[in-house]
Amino acid sequence: MELTRRLQTTSSCLKLFRTTGSATSILRASQQARPPLCLRLAPRRSITADEKPLPKADEGGPGPNQEQLPHVSEEAASMSKITGEGGPQIEEQGTPVDEVLKRDKTSQEKAPKVIKESMEPSSPSGTRSFSTSTRPRQEALIDFQDSGLQTTGHKFELPALPLATNMHLKYRYAPIVKQVTNLLMRDGKLSVAQRNMAMILNHLRTASPPTVNPDRPLLPGSPPASHLPLNPILYLTLAIDSVAPLLRIRAQKGMAGGGVALQMPVPLALRQRRRQAVMWILDSASKKPSRGSGRGGFAQKVAEEVIAIVEGRSGVWDRRGGIHKLAISARANLNIRRR
Repeated sequence: MELTRRLQTTSSCLKLFRTTGSATSILRASQQARPPLCLRLAPRRSITADEKPLPKADEGGPGPNQEQLPHVSEEAASMSKITGEGGPQIEEQGTPVDEVLKRDKTSQEKAPKVIKESMEPSSPSGTRSFSTSTRPRQEALIDFQDSGLQTTGHKFELPALPLATNMHLKYRYAPIVKQVTNLLMRDGKLSVAQRNMAMILNHLRTASPPTVNPDRPLLPGSPPASHLPLNPILYLTLAIDSVAPLLRIRAQKGMAGGGVALQMPVPLALRQRRRQAVMWILDSASKKPSRGSGRGGFAQKVAEEVIAIVEGRSGVWDRRGGIHKLAISARANLNIRRR
């Protein structure tokens, strides 16, 4: 090897000298062809059989290349015994080769000695000639049925049929939450409105309990004020329903004759009442000064307005009272017939 490398180096130097004719180029080429210093200084040694003999096997045991790993099913069965979990039934699994040899006498005579010994009848009387995993599966099924559980394939009970009209994905939120979210939405950005709705409910949940004003009471039957932060949806519903107007004023033209319009009180449904109350709350919240920057500023102002309604400090109460007073004064117009 060393002689071959030197001959190759000498031939390359001669070729370079013929082309360039410079001794410097020859010296540089010879230095590049030499191996690095770390390889030249490293001791060279070869491993022989005398220095490191091969391992010897024990007397009567398998050699180093004869010890085979267990089968996958056997390994799984041994691990199941250690962990206590149910593993494959190695003892009760049938072998297709045995089944074929039992049916074919000619092949059974030519079979290896190991297979012949395994086919000798060693099982007790009363067992069947073949073995599968059907028996343990049937036993497990019987135990499962005897436990009193319903084997319907479902973890929880199925709902009673027929289904209710509100058992749908679109009804997964409370009606008041969905209505307020739709009124908060601008330019069709539902995700932004849902995020603001979540911030409002979170602010109501984390805020301190409100102090109810006895001059402006909430709806009858409402829970104590200290319990409201525990249920922010009830908190929001109680605030909206307390300031929701019962009536609205409609200008009816030609009722008094001569094109004169009369103010007529018109009752409102529950959804209409809540919509009017939410619009008043949003209008009052938009007029409040901002306390800082961020995308949660408007949601915080709406939540503070809801708390102010429960405490009786909001101007929405005055708007509701004004509508009711005007409706009471205009109720006499309901007896006037159209001319």
